[in-house]
Amino acid sequence: MSSAAPRPAGPDDLWSVDEHLDDILATVRPLEPIELQLLDAQGCVLVENVTVPVSLPPFDNSSMDGYAVRVADVAGASEEFPAALEVVGDVAAGAADPVRVGPGQAARIMTGAPLPPGAEAVVPVEWTDGGLGEGPASGMRARSLAPEGAEGQVHVYRPAEARAHVRAEGSDVRAGELALEAGTVLGAPQIALLAAIGRGTVRVRPRPRVVVLSTGSELVQPGEELAPGQIYDSNSFALTAAARDAGAIAYRVGAVADDAETLRTTIEDQLIRADLLVTTGGVSVGAYDVVKEALSSVGDEEEAGGGVEFRRLAMQPGKPQGFGTVGPEHTPLLALPGNPVSSYVSFELFVRPAIRALMGLTGLHRPRTRATLKADTALRSPRGRRQFLRGRYADGEVTPVGGAGSHLIAALAKADALIVVPEDTESVEPGSEVEVVLLG
Repeated sequence: MSSAAPRPAGPDDLWSVDEHLDDILATVRPLEPIELQLLDAQGCVLVENVTVPVSLPPFDNSSMDGYAVRVADVAGASEEFPAALEVVGDVAAGAADPVRVGPGQAARIMTGAPLPPGAEAVVPVEWTDGGLGEGPASGMRARSLAPEGAEGQVHVYRPAEARAHVRAEGSDVRAGELALEAGTVLGAPQIALLAAIGRGTVRVRPRPRVVVLSTGSELVQPGEELAPGQIYDSNSFALTAAARDAGAIAYRVGAVADDAETLRTTIEDQLIRADLLVTTGGVSVGAYDVVKEALSSVGDEEEAGGGVEFRRLAMQPGKPQGFGTVGPEHTPLLALPGNPVSSYVSFELFVRPAIRALMGLTGLHRPRTRATLKADTALRSPRGRRQFLRGRYADGEVTPVGGAGSHLIAALAKADALIVVPEDTESVEPGSEVEVVLLG
């Protein structure tokens, strides 16, 4: 199933957290690159360096609405002694053949319009009378309302230095420079840059398609009425949201009843749209934990070199775990425990890194830091288990939230960090330094 080296047997045949994660990451491979339109590439990882084919801006242009002038013609201009210039025309954004500005002349120019030949600077319209002869103007009249505004005379009340209010060609990026490096995740600013330099498509690794399904006959869709013995399905919603947060395109499948054949058929049906499958529930040792039974024969995986292996990990919460590949394409599948906190912690430790590995990212894990434990009593942890407790982190301190129970969803909703207690530690006193996984 995996290319990882065989692991040495641990005490009680438990896998460590690191061994399980290493096995997952040795199996998961980045998705093959494809060419996508810009908006379709949002959230994807660039697989090639992109160089700038044309400088930005591609020409000198105005950063203000105003008048393009020669510096000598406005030298010494003031409100008492304004410079009077002949207006020879308009220069609008997109103008292909702007007018020429000669001695004693000016051209009305709009923001983004090319600096016309002969002009050396731009004076904002507020430094002029706007061609109306009525003192300093507050703005320009639209050409459609005042076509004469592009002719006649304008009074300029302040001098301008050379290149004033002019955006120089290539002042953003120059042709031949590196625009974006391979490995960049494409967000809105990166897509804006690609569009600005004329790229209509880009080569990326696509966002992984992750299918999430929960198991349990007791699970009911939120919004429906609960019958005795039933609970609402929260895991599939939590894990689908977490997969999207990690960068995936995630699909949630309604809860599947505790029937191995139904679960097996559902998984086989979902393979067509999955780069990764995540199940939650049914991986313990109960009589109705059907995930093991169902996954033992999905597509006769063992004969094809696939299959899912179920393990016990030296961690709390999240001891029962499953991992392997299913279907003809050997699609990775992670089987997580059904308790809500166990499921979510398992996602953060194992599924999130797998998703980001599929994307081709190098930063697979949540950031970690050291923090001072702020608590009223010592934290207890079973020896030989790596424990992950929910907490809130602020200003170098972390405070536990809720208890160690794997069913405490309300406490999980208040947490923004996981407090890590190592396998060889049974007690952590208040004021001690602990490792913290930052969740957001």
